[in-house]
This record gives sequence, structure tokens and C-alpha cells, in this order.
Amino acid sequence: MLKATFLSRELDTYPAGGYRVWLLSIAILANFIASYESQIAPVLPLLLNDLNMDLQLYGILSAVSILAAALSSLLFGPLADKYGRVIFLVPSLFLTTICVFGMAFVETISQLFVLRVLLSFVDGVAFGMTAGLVRDFSPRMGRALAYSFWTFGPVGSNFFASAMAGWTLPIYGSWQSQFYIAGTIALLSSVVILFAIRDLSPRLRDQIVHSTDQLPEANEKAAPVQPHHENESRMKQILRVPHLWLSSIGISVYLLIYFTMAGFGPKILVDSFGFEAHQAASIAKYFWMFNLGVLLVVGWISDRLQLRKIISLIGAVSFGLYMIYFVSLFGTKVSEGAMIVSVSMLGTFMAITYAPWNALFSENAEDVNPSLQSTAWGLHGAIIRIVPVIMNLVLPSVVTGYGWETWVAIASLVGVVVYVPLLFMTKGKWFSKKPSEAVVQ
Repeated sequence: MLKATFLSRELDTYPAGGYRVWLLSIAILANFIASYESQIAPVLPLLLNDLNMDLQLYGILSAVSILAAALSSLLFGPLADKYGRVIFLVPSLFLTTICVFGMAFVETISQLFVLRVLLSFVDGVAFGMTAGLVRDFSPRMGRALAYSFWTFGPVGSNFFASAMAGWTLPIYGSWQSQFYIAGTIALLSSVVILFAIRDLSPRLRDQIVHSTDQLPEANEKAAPVQPHHENESRMKQILRVPHLWLSSIGISVYLLIYFTMAGFGPKILVDSFGFEAHQAASIAKYFWMFNLGVLLVVGWISDRLQLRKIISLIGAVSFGLYMIYFVSLFGTKVSEGAMIVSVSMLGTFMAITYAPWNALFSENAEDVNPSLQSTAWGLHGAIIRIVPVIMNLVLPSVVTGYGWETWVAIASLVGVVVYVPLLFMTKGKWFSKKPSEAVVQ
């Protein structure tokens, strides 16, 4: 049954069958739209030229924008666990739609700054909200695959934005066209989300469900949610568990190359390999396309085996070895076809690491307190944005002084060296796939 309010529509029984999948899809769509609305990389070379803006200044602007996203993620994660996800998520999507249309009219650096900060702030709000919804509608037996679909937000939006730019930039010839297209898609999607999205009630969120077979039992056992300690905030409960935030730091540093591709992928291809802007955007989309496909495959394998850590470790080691080859391509003549293969493999190895990690983090947070998912993901949302803030402050100096090759080599090495040891600190099985005894709590 549903509570009466329009923005905070709570289900008092677990959704089952196709309806559960539908609600999961809506949460994934919301994350996609929030991420897609903030895409700028495919038109970055054109935009910087029009505004006479250098890479150093853009790095500072990006750093401030990402800090806004980190702040909103920290603030709204605990609020979502207290009041529900939908009441904050839906208004934020419409606010961002307005900002996207505003991007098409940017004429000065200050205008760009204001709109980028607003867009990033709302993206941070959506991160913890949608991550919590995905956990709510995905029992553990299917959680890695569910979070792989959820990753369609940041990853899928990069692919979609690159593909859209590669297709339409030669037609319309202006970077403004991409924001008209993005704003229209965001508006239509936000209307669908407004009417379709739902929340679980607090008593249902306060449980651990292992598989869909246990949903009827979970409904029967669901008791009124116990009040939290008034003297201890939700965020403090998460911060008391070091392996959670250390794991978040590890994966965030590992994703330095991902952040580089998201913010500067087409520019690297233009600057280092001599491709045209529309060619670079078209090539970059293969990184995201293969990353998405492998996320789904590896997420499914991780759920089948119920092994998160060993699969993620295999991906990290493979990525480190591959980057030795990828860095060697800089300074050589690479054809468009060969570069497509190279960036596709890069996206593949990163996905092998990342797909099981999302489920691992969610399950580790759930074991601490199942009712604090958005708080945990809000903390992760802040950490995963602080890393690219530092990146955007350091990257321009490294690239200006030593070139893109040096930055890519440093980022990949640091990512693997930091991530692998911290992966060992997380809770979970390495090899045994014996199911958990505590199916529903």
C-alpha cells in the first residue's frame, strides 16, 4: 500500500516480480539523467576555445564544482535515510533540467561557473538517493548486476553524451546544440520519473534480504523501525567503521583514469593523437560502451558466484598490466581503428574491478546497519568526488609540464597501488560461495 503524500510515496510491502524490476529501472534512469545532465567532456575543446579559457582555469572550476557535489552528497545522504529518497530526488532532477538549458546560453566564464556548480550539486544529491533505492529493490543475490545497471548513470551518460556528440556535432556544428538535446531528454525523463518512482517504508528499509524468495517472509517479519540513537548521527555510525570509508578511498583513487577519461578523454585524443573533435568524441564512446557491457557481464558472474573480492582483484591487476601497454602508445601514430580497440580494452579492465565492488560496499554497509544505505553512499559520493577535485588541481600542471602520457602513467600506477591493499580490508569471502546464514534480519 502507499502512503498518501505525492512526493514521498512509500511502499509498505516489498514489490515483487516485474514491478520490482520496473522500480529498479526508474532508480537507474534517475541516476542516468542526473549524470547525463552534467556532461561536458564531449564539447570541452570547443567550449574552452569559445570562452578563451585555459586548462588551468578549467581545472579550478571543475574542482569547485565537484566539491559542491561532495558537499550535497554528505548532506543529503543521511536525510534520505531519515525522510526517504524520493522527496529530495524528484525536485532535484527538475532543477538540473533548467540548468542544462541554461548552459546553452553561457557566454562568460562566470556564467559557466555558476551553472556547473549547480549541476554538480544536484548530481551529488542524486548519487546517494539512487544508490539507496537500488539497494532497496535488489536482494543480495542480484545486487552486483543491479549496481552495474545503476552505473549506467555516470558511465552510461558518458557513453551516451560521447555518442550523441559524435553523431550530432557534425550536423549542428555548435557545442550549444548538445545542451538543447540534453535538456530535452532530461525534461521528458524527469516527468516519467516523477509519476513512477516509489520509496520503501522505513520498516522495510531496515532489513537485509538475501534473495527474492525471501520477500514474503521479509514482509511478515518487518517490524516497526527502531529509533536511532539521538546522540549519534547517522554519518557517525558509518564513520565508526574504518573498512567502509577506506574501501571508498581505495576505489576512488583507482578510478583516477576513469575520471580522466570522463573529464578529458576527447581532449587527450585531440592533443596527443591528433584526432578531430568529432572523431575524438566518437572514439571515446567505445571506452564507455565496453565499460558498460563488461559491467553487466561481470556483475552477473559476481552474483552467480557470490564472490566480490577475488573478481575485483583480478580486474585491478589486469588493469595495471594493461596500462603499461596503453601508456606506450603516446608519442606514436595510432589509427582510429587501433585507438578504438585500445580505449575499449581500457574500459573493459576497469569494469572488471568496479562491478563487484559496488555490491561489496553495499553489503558491507548493510552489515553495519541496513537502514543507513544512503548515508553510506552519501559518504562514498563525497569521497569519490574529492579525489577528482585533487586531480583537477594537479592534472593541469602535470600535463602542461610533462604531457598527457606522464599523467596517465602516474594515475594508473597510484590507483592500483592504493586500491589493492585496501580491498583486503573489506569484509567478504574470497573463494567460498557458501550463502549467508542470515538471510533476512
